[in-house]
Amino acid sequence: MQLLKTHSCGELNINNVDQKVTLAGWVNRRRDHGGLIFIDLRDREGLTQVVFDPERAKEIHDLAGDLRSEYVIKVTGDVSKRPAGTENASLATGEIELIASDLEILNTSKVPPFYINKEADVDEYLRLQYRYLDLRRPHMQRNIILRHKVIKFMRDFLTDRGFIEIETPILLKSTPEGARDYLVPSRLYPGQFYALPQSPQQLKQLLMVAGFEKYFQIARCFRDEDQRADRQPEFTQLDLEMSFVDEEDILSLMEQMFIELVETLTPQFKMNKPYPRLKYEEVIRRFGTDKPDMRFGMELSDFSDLFADTEFGVFKSVLDDGGHIKGICAPGCADYTRKQQDELIDFVRSYGAKGLITLAMGETADDVKSKVLKFLTHEQIKQMTQRLNAKAGDLMLVVADSPKVVNNAISALRSEMAKRLNMADPNELNFAFIVDFPLLDRIEEESRWDVMHHPFTAPVEEDIPLLDTDPGKVRARHYDFVCNGCELSSGSIRIHQPEMQKKLFTLLGYTDDEIKERFGHLIEAFEYGAPPHGGIAPGIDRFVMLLAGEETIREVIPFPKTQGATDPMTGSPAEVPDQQLADLRLQIKSADDEK
Repeated sequence: MQLLKTHSCGELNINNVDQKVTLAGWVNRRRDHGGLIFIDLRDREGLTQVVFDPERAKEIHDLAGDLRSEYVIKVTGDVSKRPAGTENASLATGEIELIASDLEILNTSKVPPFYINKEADVDEYLRLQYRYLDLRRPHMQRNIILRHKVIKFMRDFLTDRGFIEIETPILLKSTPEGARDYLVPSRLYPGQFYALPQSPQQLKQLLMVAGFEKYFQIARCFRDEDQRADRQPEFTQLDLEMSFVDEEDILSLMEQMFIELVETLTPQFKMNKPYPRLKYEEVIRRFGTDKPDMRFGMELSDFSDLFADTEFGVFKSVLDDGGHIKGICAPGCADYTRKQQDELIDFVRSYGAKGLITLAMGETADDVKSKVLKFLTHEQIKQMTQRLNAKAGDLMLVVADSPKVVNNAISALRSEMAKRLNMADPNELNFAFIVDFPLLDRIEEESRWDVMHHPFTAPVEEDIPLLDTDPGKVRARHYDFVCNGCELSSGSIRIHQPEMQKKLFTLLGYTDDEIKERFGHLIEAFEYGAPPHGGIAPGIDRFVMLLAGEETIREVIPFPKTQGATDPMTGSPAEVPDQQLADLRLQIKSADDEK
């Protein structure tokens, strides 16, 4: 069905010559050449060159003189082979042109605030303010179409394997899931609130109790958290859950789906396969992060043991407090200027580190330049050099701090140096599954335990006795799916026994009354024959971002929020009328009212 047009602007070719066709779309560009007027007509599928010849249709030619960029038109004419030498090999329609015999201007357009017919750097706020225009640009159209293809592939893949697509509610009860909830006040029940789902976690587990066994949905999720390149207040994930499975069943399904998806939709990418299963402890040791980019080396080395007896005050105080000393080797960066090294120091400080130690390698092992050289022995420098496989011209970069700060800072620095040195191949997708996460994380300042993933994750069966004696050593049946330094998804085998679920809630500090109030429905459901089950939820926005070669997920979401979680186009968030607040029994307090 073509409605006002017989063909799209991207499908005509030499086989259509001498056919009369009707096209409709936007004027991409207009050119006047000695009486002839040429326009490039654009729609979602591509461009077609249209020729207005005064010798053939004088009135139509005159009307074409009024056309401007982004006018919406309908044009009828005969498909003609372009004259020899005027073909455009870069266009699918480059061998033909349309000789216009009729023209209708369907709508005019103001001058757009930025170019639509060519790629140019445009301030992101302006782009989002006029997102409906930004989405007309070719690369944005490609991104959104790619997103559609990815989602369709996932739907078809899972449907073919016996999964049932089921929608779950958007208005839920607020429960702890790891981030702040967005709350929705209830008019019918003043003082009570719904919460928008951070994920359909409990609902999909209840679907397993209900006996559906294989569920999925393209789920909208909402989290009130600080924004960054791969976060938005609302995002989309492929949510799935399976009964009667173990970890490998779920990971193998994901591996098969993503391999087939990449090879079908974006075969230009190089891809590692099979995807490795790496232990959490290993990737933290090698990369300092549980979402490593493994397209390049530059792995971490731990130097803590080399300085066990050091008198160097910086290292000694860190080690005395239980900290670590770790480093990486940046190849060919020994000639970094003082200014460049200061930039790196400021960089690691932004991740909480107190500073950065640099050692520039000369032609020999004795030829090392560093501000702290006098505090290091020859043997220590030799061991550091060997562990990092540092060579002449390289720059060793060392951070000493608490374990968490060291890992955050040095892993971020590793990514930064790889970016500066163009070490990561943009045409490669390097996938991995991370397994054997700790179940719990100790919040020392609050003297309590928290979960690494969420409180519905099952512990490794052989570690269950440690819940009573040494909870920090309990491993989770949790797994992450990562690619190119991006966490694509998390998942786990879930707790399905009511007593184990209550035991974990108690360990997290919930009272019996709080457990009943917040999670009573789930625990009661487990008392009616809950099967063993597990799932995973790949982030669609993040994955499409990687496939599209973009830096942020805002480039693959039709109507995203800014980094500050606002929408310049509609002006949200915004105030609402007093009457609407009154209907909800809400009152806004100013900051002065809080004093």
